[in-house]
Amino acid sequence: MNLTTMVLVRHGQSQWNLENRFTGWVDVPLSMKGRQEATSAGKKLSDIRFDTIFISHLLRAIQTLHYILLELKDKRIPIIYHEEQRIHNWEHYSGDRNNEIPIYQSVDLAERYYGDLQGLNKAETMKKYGEYQVHLWRRSYDINPPNGESLKDTCERAIPYYKNHILPDLKTGKTVLIIAHGNSLRSITKYVENISDKEIPNVEIPTGIPIVYTFNSQMTFQKKVILE
Repeated sequence: MNLTTMVLVRHGQSQWNLENRFTGWVDVPLSMKGRQEATSAGKKLSDIRFDTIFISHLLRAIQTLHYILLELKDKRIPIIYHEEQRIHNWEHYSGDRNNEIPIYQSVDLAERYYGDLQGLNKAETMKKYGEYQVHLWRRSYDINPPNGESLKDTCERAIPYYKNHILPDLKTGKTVLIIAHGNSLRSITKYVENISDKEIPNVEIPTGIPIVYTFNSQMTFQKKVILE
């Protein structure tokens, strides 16, 4: 049986993960631990030859990609293709695509937008609004934080991106790496594993730990391995 492989990696710990703050779309870097986690992920994936890589536009995902690339034995040149129209139009060239790793960057793979909570300390927010309310904002499917996205909203951009851009590569047998965020990867996991709306908020995606999925030629999910 021919199997197709997809690897998910949540970015390493960010500086605001370390400080226990809501991050969302604030573009913060990795912490020292996050850089170590990304390097460790790269070592675990070092023997894999990825045909395509998909990443979020946020710095913590891009940094994680860089540390992983440094550990890969594959020495092809990584080239990021951007979705913003002017960049997309101007980055064209004629060259040897066989000597490259194409990397596609998209805002649709970005973290859930936490709105007014962004930058706030989670423990202090619980003191202000109550633990139950903050739990609803963080761990419900369709309840939005103030002026922010729910997990459902994140699914409604991340899952179509997966179907339209990532799934076609998998269907042709390509080995794919996705580096993104807890909630955008939770969205893809929901679709791939057919997880219910009720159950998906409690699915944990650890930082810097590769999750390897295999599919058969009909794109039926076969196996999931967490490379802890």
